[in-house]
Amino acid sequence: MIDPATLLTYIAIVLGFVFIPGPATILTVARATSSGTRVGIATGAGIAAGDVLHTVMAIVGLSAIIATSALLFSVIKYAGAAYLVYLGIRAIFEKAPGDLTRGALPTTAGRAFRQAVLAEVLNPKTALFFLAFLPQFVTPGSGSVAIQLSVLGIVFVFLGLLSTIVFAVSAGGLGNFLRRHPAVLKWQGKLVGTIYCALGVRLALQER
Repeated sequence: MIDPATLLTYIAIVLGFVFIPGPATILTVARATSSGTRVGIATGAGIAAGDVLHTVMAIVGLSAIIATSALLFSVIKYAGAAYLVYLGIRAIFEKAPGDLTRGALPTTAGRAFRQAVLAEVLNPKTALFFLAFLPQFVTPGSGSVAIQLSVLGIVFVFLGLLSTIVFAVSAGGLGNFLRRHPAVLKWQGKLVGTIYCALGVRLALQER
């Protein structure tokens, strides 16, 4: 098992990571603001599911393959960037719901979850982060390395999901206010789309 002092240090560091606004937070807030708290939480859950896959990749060594292969890293990176830009362009040109009284929202929780999973999995920087970060808190003499990595990954996913839920609830309340004002709603999709495109460009420009 992981030493309690090491685990507490890890938790403190991870809390600092997940509550500092980053790409995952921006995606969650954008979705919650435009489509409601439920969709924002679904986005956070999708990101968490993607991080579970990254944890598995780190355990079985796939992340190490991505780290050593410039071609594979680039393929995954540009695929993820293209997907984010696609979502952004789609949001920019998507028409705002005409009947606000029926609570029509631009996207569903299920779709937001699937999109978030794919966007997170197609981010090679996250794979490399898990590969470089988690092993720093593993002690070979404390038992199975795979089990320790699994525990660290689960803790990271749980705290990350907690942070995105907090941001989603906060942004969802703001979104409910904005959706009561059609003039604001008209430009909301364009703003969200621009954020997605910016995140895609940011990912495309990142180096290993």
